[in-house]
Amino acid sequence: MKEKIALLVDSMCDLPREIIKHFGIKVIAAKIIYPDREYSDRVDIEPVDVYQRMPAEIPTTAMPPLSEIKETFEKIYQEGYTHVIALHISGELSGTAQAVKMVAQNFKNLTIEVIDTKTLSMGTGWIILDAARNIANGLSFEKVINNIQRIMPQIEVYYILETLEYLRRGGRIGRVASMLGEFLHLKPIISVDRLGKYFVYCKSRGRNKSIEKLVEIVENAVKEKHINLAVMHGGAAKELEKLVERLRKLPNIKELIYSDISPALGVHTGPGLLGISFYEV
Repeated sequence: MKEKIALLVDSMCDLPREIIKHFGIKVIAAKIIYPDREYSDRVDIEPVDVYQRMPAEIPTTAMPPLSEIKETFEKIYQEGYTHVIALHISGELSGTAQAVKMVAQNFKNLTIEVIDTKTLSMGTGWIILDAARNIANGLSFEKVINNIQRIMPQIEVYYILETLEYLRRGGRIGRVASMLGEFLHLKPIISVDRLGKYFVYCKSRGRNKSIEKLVEIVENAVKEKHINLAVMHGGAAKELEKLVERLRKLPNIKELIYSDISPALGVHTGPGLLGISFYEV
């Protein structure tokens, strides 16, 4: 029987919506929780809604509920899919992949592969887009997965924040590290290691120098190889425009995508995020 492969992702992948719609990618939404109401990430709340209420109101976040994961799998089966590839944010940053894996065990009539991408935002987005294109081109379930495993170790993600306060509040960075950074006006460039954990790649003094460091990272990459590049922002649209214009002029960039980060990620970063993600092609 011919394979019909569905691609299941979470809302924290930050792929532009027109791409998600074009490939018919299935999305499960993380939750944004305020004392008076719960929202579904990118469904009934946008990043700007979260930033406008900060710092007076800082919500919490939760992974997509098991009931919604189950409903999504049921819908996928009803639509005639035989196979599912589920690609999710790093298990070190969210329990989403683990939850999807648990629910997937109940669907014996689907062949399901759940993959922790060990990254986030457009780092995950690039992996998803590559898989979506391979599925559209008729590659087998096995070959699509093999390509995912090949591309994953190549993905690089770097980002800067206006303040470390929101990462600290969310327990994503140590109190001492955040206090020291604020006191010395140091702006860390944060990255994600091969295990999917945050680490400080380097530090710059002040906002402008940290942006220059992001540019330098891309400049060094394109000296030696062709890359696909994504530029992301969280509440920093004007700075994003300037950054994209600079990076667009560099050689060896095969594809350039830019997007905002999801509300669920924005809760932990606050306004002022600029980020890049790329891999060799």
